Amino acid sequence: MLNFFAAAPRGYEYALSLELAELGASEVKESVAGVYFSASLELAYRITLWSRVASRIILVIYKGPCETPEQLYNAAYCIDWQTHFSNKSSFNIDFHGVGGFIKNSQFGALKVKDAVVDRFRDDGLNRPDVARVDADFKIDAHYRRGQITLGINFSGPALHQRGYRATTGEAPLKENLAANMLVRSGWTQSKQDLLDPFCGSGTILIEAAMVACDIAPALYRQRFGFQKWLRHQDKVWDELLEEAKARASLGVNRCEVKFFGSDIDSRLVALAKRNAQNAGVAELIEFSVSNALDVKPPVTSGYLITNPPYGERLGTVTSLLQLYYQLGDRFKSEFGGWQIAVLNSDIELLSALKLKADKQMKMYNGALECAFNLYTLHAQSTRRIDPSKVLQQGGEVSEVATSFANRVKKNFKQLSKWAKREGIDSYRLYDADIPEYNVAVDIYVDYVVIQEYSAPKDIPEAVTKRRLTDILLVLPNAIGVDPDKIILKTRERQKGTNQYQKLDAKKLELHTLEYGAKFILNLKDYLDTGLFLDHRLTRKLVGEMSKGRDVLNLFAYTGTASVHAALGGAKSVTTVDMSNTYLNWAQENFALNGLSGRQYQFVQSDCLQWIANSQDKYDLIFIDPPTFSNSKRMEDSFDVQRDHVSLLTGLVKLLADKGELVFSNNKRKFKMDIDALSALGLSVENIDNKTLPLDYKRNPQIHNTWLIKHA
Repeated sequence: MLNFFAAAPRGYEYALSLELAELGASEVKESVAGVYFSASLELAYRITLWSRVASRIILVIYKGPCETPEQLYNAAYCIDWQTHFSNKSSFNIDFHGVGGFIKNSQFGALKVKDAVVDRFRDDGLNRPDVARVDADFKIDAHYRRGQITLGINFSGPALHQRGYRATTGEAPLKENLAANMLVRSGWTQSKQDLLDPFCGSGTILIEAAMVACDIAPALYRQRFGFQKWLRHQDKVWDELLEEAKARASLGVNRCEVKFFGSDIDSRLVALAKRNAQNAGVAELIEFSVSNALDVKPPVTSGYLITNPPYGERLGTVTSLLQLYYQLGDRFKSEFGGWQIAVLNSDIELLSALKLKADKQMKMYNGALECAFNLYTLHAQSTRRIDPSKVLQQGGEVSEVATSFANRVKKNFKQLSKWAKREGIDSYRLYDADIPEYNVAVDIYVDYVVIQEYSAPKDIPEAVTKRRLTDILLVLPNAIGVDPDKIILKTRERQKGTNQYQKLDAKKLELHTLEYGAKFILNLKDYLDTGLFLDHRLTRKLVGEMSKGRDVLNLFAYTGTASVHAALGGAKSVTTVDMSNTYLNWAQENFALNGLSGRQYQFVQSDCLQWIANSQDKYDLIFIDPPTFSNSKRMEDSFDVQRDHVSLLTGLVKLLADKGELVFSNNKRKFKMDIDALSALGLSVENIDNKTLPLDYKRNPQIHNTWLIKHA
C-alpha cells in the first residue's frame, strides 16, 4: 500500500473524504485543505482518473519533523530520487507553507532543489535540469507546524482542468467546485433533473451530466504527473482508461436525467454548448438564452443549483440587490417543490433573496470565501408580496422595511412637488426620520445618493448591514427610481460595505439647477457631491444681497455661493479656499453659468492666514468654516466654537462701513458669543428661520446662520 494526500480547497474536505472512501481508499483521514489516504498503485490510478473533488493527488514519500534548514535539506537528500525519475527528465519543486524558519516558499523550494541535485551528483549521476514551467516531473513539498511532507505530484496539472474546455467565460467556476456543490447540495445522491439559470460557460451542468453519465472527470486529460515516474505501470493505466471509456459510452446512452441551462449572455451560452459538445454530453443539456427572472420550471420538481453573478457585470449594488430580491420572489412563486442551492461570496446578496436557508456552508472559490446556501421550497409556496399593496408608481410594497418605504413615499410626494415649485432639482428626501433606518437620502436630479450614518455601538453590525440592504431593496419601487441610479456612500464606517464603494467607483458628473444657478455635481468620486443642500437658502440670500457689491466668499468649497453672488449682480466676487481641486471646480461652475471676467477672483490659500494678511474691504462677506480642522496645510488647528470670536474679529477689519457678514457653520449646539461681538461694536442676528429649507425642517440643527453688521 502507498500513502497519498489528496489536496483540495478548504471546505471540500468532507465531500472529498466521502468520494475517496467510495472509490475504495483506506485509512481516509481529513486534514486542512485535503485528505490523507492509502491505496494500491492501481487504486491510485483509479482515484486520479475518477476524483471529481480533488485538486491534485500527491504520492507521499517522506513525512517527518523539520525545525531547521538542515533538517529540510536532509529530509529531501535521504530520498533515493533516481528510483523515481531520470536525470534526463526536467523537474521542479512546488513548495507550500511558511512559518518557523521558512520565511517564504522560494527559500523552501531552493533547499529541496539543492538536496535533490546533490543526491544525484553524489550517486555519480549528472544533475537533472530544473524547469520553471512544464517540468517532466514535479516534487511536492508541504511545510506545516514543524512537519515536512515530501512527495510526487502524481496527478500533474490541477485536476479541475478536465480537458474538455476550449476557453472560459468571465470568472469561470472551477470544475471541482461545481462537483463539491453537487455533493453538498444532495444532488449527487438523488440525481434529479437539474436547472442552472445563470449557467455561464456551463460548468455546473456539464459536471453534473458527467456524473450522471458515469464519465470519468479526467478521461479527456492529456497530461498526468506519473507519466515520467519510473515506477509507472502503463498497462494498468491503459486498462483503467479503456474501462472508463466503455463506462462513459454506456452511461451516455442510459442517462435519463434532464439538464437545463440558461444565461442572459448569448456568448456564454454558445461557449457552454461547445464545452458540452467537447465533454460528450451536449445532447443531454438543453441550453437557452434567457433572463433568469423569466425562467420557468422546465419540469415539475428537481434541483436548481447556481452561482448568480455579482460585481461589475450587473452594475450598481442596488441593481444587484434588486436582482436577488426578485430572484428570491421568483423562486418562491414559481419553484414550489424544488431544491435550491446558491453559491455567492456576498452574504448580503444572499440575504436579499429573503429565503430561509436549510443549511449554509462555507466554500472557497480560489481564494474567495463563499457561502453555499441550501433551500427547500414547499410545493404549496405562496408569494411574499401582497399584490393589493400597490405604489403610485406601479411597483409593489413588500414587508421588507415597510415603515421606511412608507415614509420615503410620503416625503417624496410632498417634496417633489415643492422642489418643482421652488425651481430646484436636488434636495434631501429622508434624514434618519426613523431611527432604525439611519441614513440620509438625497435626490440629485434623477439620481439618489444614500449616505449611511454610523450606527450606535449597541446595534450589532449584522443588523445595520441588513437594514441597509433592505433600504436599497425598497427605494426603487418606493420613489420610482432606476436601481442603477442609486448610489451608496459611507462616511464614517466602511467595514462591510467596501464592495459597494468599489462598484460605485466610476466617475459620474451631472448638472443641477438651483434658483436659476447651475452647478456641476460629482456623485461618485468624493463623499461630498460638490453641493451642500442644506445651505440652499443661504446661497440664495447671498445672491439677493450681492447686487452692486464687492463680495468675499471664504472656505468657499466649490464656489456655489460665489455663483449666486455673481448672478445676483455683484460688482466683484473673490473666492478663497485652500483646495485647488475645489477652486478649479468653482471656476467650472462659473463657466457653466456663463460668468467670466477680471471681477471674479479665485484664490488658493489658508483662509485664516489670508484674512490676517488681506487689506481689502468688502461690502458682503460669506463664510462657512469647518466645525473642526487640523489640516497639515494650516498652521494651527481650528475649532469653530473655540475660535469663532477671533475669526470674526479678523473679518470685521475687512468689512466695509455699511457691509454685512453672513456667518454659517454646521456645529450642533453652537453658541454664539454675542457679548464678545457686541463689545467689538457689532450687531448679531440669528437668521436660521430664513435659511432652513423645507427639506431640512425635520433636522433644524443641521446648521446655524448669523447676520453680522457694524452696530
